[in-house]
Amino acid sequence: MPGDRTASREATTKRILAAAERVFATAGYSGARMSEIAAAAKLPKANLHYYFSTKELLYRAVLNNILGLWLAATDQIQPENDPSTALTDYIRRKMAYSRTRPYASKVFANEILHGAAHLRSFLRGDMRALVEAKAAVIEGWIASGLMAPVEPRHLFFVLWAITQTYADFDVQMQAVLGRRLSAADFEAGTKLIEQLVLAGCGMPEPGSPPA
Repeated sequence: MPGDRTASREATTKRILAAAERVFATAGYSGARMSEIAAAAKLPKANLHYYFSTKELLYRAVLNNILGLWLAATDQIQPENDPSTALTDYIRRKMAYSRTRPYASKVFANEILHGAAHLRSFLRGDMRALVEAKAAVIEGWIASGLMAPVEPRHLFFVLWAITQTYADFDVQMQAVLGRRLSAADFEAGTKLIEQLVLAGCGMPEPGSPPA
């Protein structure tokens, strides 16, 4: 059945992308091998090449998959929404990705650290446009007195840094804690980030009574 074949192809593609994400995160783009990715996806190498003919095409697909998640995380930053609720939602979604998709964050970090050769046009185009659009929303909230004056673009830099560090520097955190990061650790970190960001932006936590 056509529907079954489509579902099977989508499932295989998803498995390949997940396996490639792990391999690219640990080996980097230059060190990753298609044979290693095929083994991680539990597929013959020929099958992998059927879906992605080159390593570069696969790497770009992995990056696009990651960026799709991260861009969607900003959906609630809209003029009509409450800023504390919208920023809390963004923080929680980014922290959830650091917990459930740590390899995604590491792939992105490796790409940036090596000059962003595969992402330069995206960063200067779509990413810049998105940040400018969301910065305009934040500036509108500030003008309406809904939050304290902050530089919106630097606010995003701070949010990226403090949420993605839980994936990118998990080894350091685990060494300090003496154990692997747990769901409770991520929740504690999320709550602290919310408190710091909302207080720094002059806003109460969502659901708090008015001052």
